[in-house]
Amino acid sequence: MSRGNRETAGIDNHTEHGVDEYYKRVGATYRNPHFPGVKSCLYSWLNRWWRMRQPHVEGKKFQVFDMACVSGEATLAVLEWWRDGRAAFNARQGSRKGESSDSEEEAAHTSPIVQARRIQPIGPDMPMPCILAADPYTEQAFHTRTSLYAHPLSFKDIAEGKLPEIASKPVGAPKPNNPPEISPESSLHGHSSLTLRSTTSSSSSGDLDIIEMVICSFALHLIEKPSELFALLWELSTKARWLVVLAPHNRPEIKDGWGWCKWDVETWSECRMSDSVGELLEDRVHCRVYRSLNV
Repeated sequence: MSRGNRETAGIDNHTEHGVDEYYKRVGATYRNPHFPGVKSCLYSWLNRWWRMRQPHVEGKKFQVFDMACVSGEATLAVLEWWRDGRAAFNARQGSRKGESSDSEEEAAHTSPIVQARRIQPIGPDMPMPCILAADPYTEQAFHTRTSLYAHPLSFKDIAEGKLPEIASKPVGAPKPNNPPEISPESSLHGHSSLTLRSTTSSSSSGDLDIIEMVICSFALHLIEKPSELFALLWELSTKARWLVVLAPHNRPEIKDGWGWCKWDVETWSECRMSDSVGELLEDRVHCRVYRSLNV
């Protein structure tokens, strides 16, 4: 089935079966056909974020919440971005030592998307991302693809203050000279776990580590009631610094007073909620970024 047919089929299935029933049927095997666009958007966002935020985040725990994680497309993109950044740093260090042949080999093994996005080198002081993941339907698909663990939390659960109790990251940093023919998933086997100190909103803000960013890919628009969307986003704004929304369109509408301001990625400044400037668009995937007003 072509990508276009799969997209149409997905919309038809949502309409025919409803979102809950559809993902119950396909949750164990679902794959997002828009993964190339998702990955390109996240690479562009993370490159910009790293250039602007490096002094504030280097050496600190880097927590990413993959909300409605499906089969882990966003998680894979974040981990590959970190791995490729470390490879770029090692290649640069080798070049400075006059090891031109090693540097050329590193460049040859760097994925095309890294070259296209001119990823910034990531030094050893920047820890590997620590992944929080949640999805009420696709735990098995996420684990199969990433070897990490997702928790069966719904949007309603998260709006009520719940978060995954365990954050995961692959065991050991992937080697920078992995050949490109090895699949991204194969370099991410194994995980280590970190128990969070609190998972409910009743805890004081000092008891909970701030999540650097929440990524929601192709799912936030499934919340139909504005009151439910407000409850979710307000709760997240008290726990996370950035919200990254990926979708095939510009929905849902996020309003002023919901705990977030819209962020112009290009100028690195606040913009109006209605502005489209500073958004990212890659392979028909839209990426909008918001900055919390509560952390």
